[in-house]
Formats: sequence, C-alpha cells, structure tokens
Amino acid sequence: MKTIKTGGITYIEPVPGAAGGWYFGMDHEHGDLYEAEEIFRSGRAVKGRKLCLIRYPDGQVFEPVPKREGHYSDKPVFLDGGIFIIDVDFPGGQIRIFRFDCKEGKTCVQANIPLSSVKDCYNLSLQTAPLTLTRQCAGKCEFEIIWPERTGFFMDHHDSFFLRDGDRLFFNRWHEEGEGAGYRYWEETVVKDLSGEVIEILPGDVMRMPDGEIWHMR
Repeated sequence: MKTIKTGGITYIEPVPGAAGGWYFGMDHEHGDLYEAEEIFRSGRAVKGRKLCLIRYPDGQVFEPVPKREGHYSDKPVFLDGGIFIIDVDFPGGQIRIFRFDCKEGKTCVQANIPLSSVKDCYNLSLQTAPLTLTRQCAGKCEFEIIWPERTGFFMDHHDSFFLRDGDRLFFNRWHEEGEGAGYRYWEETVVKDLSGEVIEILPGDVMRMPDGEIWHMR
C-alpha cells in the first residue's frame, strides 16, 4: 500500500481530459464556488480552498494554486499538456485562470478576467476545447461564454451545457411525458453554434475520449 500525503485531502478523482495520468482533490471549506461568493458578499471571511494535483503512478503531490484567504478555486481541466484551474480573487475582483505545466511542474497565469464581467459565479467552470470559461444558470436558462470570446444566449429549460468542440456547443436535453405505466423519460444532445442557433439534435449522448475524438452513443 502506498501512502499519499495530501495534507488532509482524502478523496480524489481524475482530472477531466487527462486520461488517468493526473488526479485532483479539493477541500470544501465553503462548499462550491458560488457558495463561497455568497459568504464573501455577506461580509464574512472566505478562508480559501486547498486544491492538490496527484500524478499517477508515482503519487507525487503538487499544489499549483496555494490556498489563500479571500480566494477560491474550482475543478481543473486538462488540455495540451497543461492543467487549468480557476482561481477567484474576491477582494481583488479578479478571476484568474492558471496553467500548470505537467512536465515542468510550474504554474503561470493564462488569463486575468474582471470579476465584474460575470453576474455571479453560479456554475462558473472551465470547458474544452478550446479552453473556455463558461457560466450557466439553469433556473433562468442563461448560458454565457466569458472567455476567450464573449457571447451568451438563453437555453431551453431542460438544457445543460457539457462540451465544446471548436464552434460547436453541446447541450444535454432531457424530456419526460405521461404518468404511471405510461411515463417516459429520455435524453438527447443538442448541438448549437456560438450564437445559440441549433445545428443538429442527436439521439443519445456524446462524450470526448482521451485522444480528443468525440463519440456519439445512441
């Protein structure tokens, strides 16, 4: 048995897109990013979030964005040899996207975005590819791309964004009808362009494989 010293992080999961070579773990001092934002806006202190990366198979642990008061991170993504992490600096009013170089073990700032450019941090997340900062609010059916370009539109009430492939945006859409023995539930994938226009609707689900190829299951 190998002991991995993470400083108290006891649950880890694969970094999306890293094909099993990298794992991450986070503490949950204030819940998710949006809950941390609410705490800061209420005038209380945000103690920060500890996020660590673990390399497989040697188990080496990295802390690319150290835990700092007033800051809060979210789940990382992998793209082109780097792991990208959101770090929101609430007192400084900035959203920073950091890149951790998986070979060099060094971290640099990929983008610096004013926090005022988003209504709030609800469902603020990084997606690929290309690397994209998005925000979606299901209750109000809003979807936004914050960076690297800026666009937004309203979604269907049952839509949820999950993947980008160039200028194609993929949304999961669920349906239900009937009751009792006649009840039916199904899902489909809606592909839209950057303006929100529907390109096609695919039965079943879509997922990106470790080599970047997109598979359609139906």
